[in-house]
Amino acid sequence: MTLRELPVGKTSRVLEVKGETRISKRLMEMGIVPGVEVRVIKTAPFGDPMEIRLLGYSLAIRQNEAAAIEIE
Repeated sequence: MTLRELPVGKTSRVLEVKGETRISKRLMEMGIVPGVEVRVIKTAPFGDPMEIRLLGYSLAIRQNEAAAIEIE
């Protein structure tokens, strides 16, 4: 399952950030690494971007970025 599929209000743990792209590396630099708990706070009216909460801060990411994040 990917972070893109996680419903609003639900929490899960990151298993892996797929890919070797610049965006994947940037997500990992911002704390989205295996073992971290993430919660989906809300999504924009058309679903993009989505707001997530991790490590005590909120982060807005696009749906295609969320699709690269494998969760439990």
